[in-house]
Amino acid sequence: MILIGTGSEVALCLAARDQLAAENIKARVVSMPCRELFDAQDEAYRESVLPSSVTARVTVEEASPIGWDRYAGPKGIVLGMHTFGMSAPLKVVAEHFGFTPERVAAAAKMALGL
Repeated sequence: MILIGTGSEVALCLAARDQLAAENIKARVVSMPCRELFDAQDEAYRESVLPSSVTARVTVEEASPIGWDRYAGPKGIVLGMHTFGMSAPLKVVAEHFGFTPERVAAAAKMALGL
């Protein structure tokens, strides 16, 4: 299981990883602050970070999900915004749109077929 985040989403992925670990589910967290720089790396490096053998993946982007399917893969799950945002305190907004460790952990289990 690989959880992929960028910026503040990395902390969300780390919290989800901790929840998964409590259930004996291992997860790797990958910080991908710039997809273009990642794509510019050689194939061996990209494979070492996102092994093709690990198809259970969740990407987390608190903005547009466009383009993240490439990293989630055909069996992965892309969590992102499909609507316009809202004005409220961050915790309220995050919970409203489902950007919580619980939702990321649930998506991870779904990607694993659990």
